[in-house]
Amino acid sequence: MRSTLLYQIALTLIPGIGCVQARHLLEHFEPEEIFKTSSKHLEKVEGIGSIRASGIRTFADFEAAEQEIDFLEKYNIKPLFIADDDYPKRLLHCYDAPLMLYYRGSACLNHSRIISIVGSRAHTDYGRAITELFVEQIAQEDVLIVSGLAYGIDAVAHAACLKNQVQTVGVLAHGLDKIYPPHHTKMAKEMIRQGGLLTEFRRATTPDRHHFPSRNRIVAGMSDATIVIETDIKGGSMITAELANGYNRDVFAVPGKTTDKKSAGCNYLIKNNKAILLTDADQLLETLGWKSQLKKKRPLTKELFLHLSPEEKIIVALLQENNSLTIDEINLKSGLSSSAVAAGIINLEMQHVLRGLPGKVYQIA
Repeated sequence: MRSTLLYQIALTLIPGIGCVQARHLLEHFEPEEIFKTSSKHLEKVEGIGSIRASGIRTFADFEAAEQEIDFLEKYNIKPLFIADDDYPKRLLHCYDAPLMLYYRGSACLNHSRIISIVGSRAHTDYGRAITELFVEQIAQEDVLIVSGLAYGIDAVAHAACLKNQVQTVGVLAHGLDKIYPPHHTKMAKEMIRQGGLLTEFRRATTPDRHHFPSRNRIVAGMSDATIVIETDIKGGSMITAELANGYNRDVFAVPGKTTDKKSAGCNYLIKNNKAILLTDADQLLETLGWKSQLKKKRPLTKELFLHLSPEEKIIVALLQENNSLTIDEINLKSGLSSSAVAAGIINLEMQHVLRGLPGKVYQIA
């Protein structure tokens, strides 16, 4: 086990080998094999080439990997390799998913419902109030909330989660041997018991500026949806929103006054159809299809079912078997032509039999 972990961590230490190149290598070799395979074979892997292959063959800093393992064992930190069962599965759909993650906590990173909350470091009273209200509203809905443990909306969200007994995970832009900012150390310790702390960075990694966008991609990628509470037109929250859109995740934004600079980013996202305007937690649950899961769906009455066309009955039957399906999945599973599916969906929506969700997803109304 330690030997396997040694090579997994060592793979993250090779100069010139990033997340994308490492995943290409893992499509062909086990971690240990990567270090023992000839340059000739390594060069054939997509994105590797002779220079990177040479870097792999000459890598010798296994002592650093050994020291990292010692640190993990001493502080009961769980390493999560990209092939591990406990690795956040949502991240696997992101092309630049971290190869290794390090985790201290009790929350399941593959929770059925995960949202991220991000926003300005210099928030207003409005931003604080909206964040606290939203967490309070969603407290009974079994949702895991992720943020970045930064000053501002991140900290407000984490604190509100702790207050309302909501699990919350902080994603860090540094190693787990420190907490940044130090002011959040006490809160971070509480989060380990009621959520967790997660990072891709090894110990002794400082919170340098270029690490924060890397942190933001994890916040966006491990969540079903990202909520932007309050932000200027530029900043980390906007980067997270753009990343979430790039990963085909839902993005929500809380609107603000048109004259308020600290809401300019949220207003921009809404105006340019990069985020759904968010008013409350109930709307979020409805949009994501989570609210309906809490209640048993009413079966369609026999009378209504008799008035459906054969194609519409097939579509309805599929959606009754599955909580929700994309239009592509309906096309595939139904065996109907794309035009028949499109016509059937339109008719069913007009009859209020089904409803559409963001991303061309449909479910029984």
